[in-house]
Amino acid sequence: MAERPSGKPIPRVDEESKGYWEACRRHELRVQRCRSCRRLRHHPRATCPACLSSDVEWVLCSGRGEVYTFTVTHQNHAPGFRESLPYVLAYVELDEGVQMLTNIVDCSPDDVKIGMKVEVTFEDVTDEIAIPRFRPAS
Repeated sequence: MAERPSGKPIPRVDEESKGYWEACRRHELRVQRCRSCRRLRHHPRATCPACLSSDVEWVLCSGRGEVYTFTVTHQNHAPGFRESLPYVLAYVELDEGVQMLTNIVDCSPDDVKIGMKVEVTFEDVTDEIAIPRFRPAS
């Protein structure tokens, strides 16, 4: 797996996730929707976990949601991560109902609360990869 200058890994783009990462590069947050049963899902995968259909489309999300749960990491010895301490790892429930594992940024970890309204922002890590993060909603 390739690394960023920070030492953090760069996500691997594969056939299942290609549409997601292409949208992120454009600073759009998209999730998959099954064309058969209409369920939204994240993370990207080839078949619907509800009905096993492989008929999928990418749906643009609002980029807004709320913190469902979170943890503040104070200790991580891995290069690239120890320099970012402390950081918040959270599940954000998008307004569309899908949960995403992400980081909460642009605020003190002490200010993060369950139910806090957040909005997407993107970290451009290479010319091809932008990673969605969430910050307090304005």
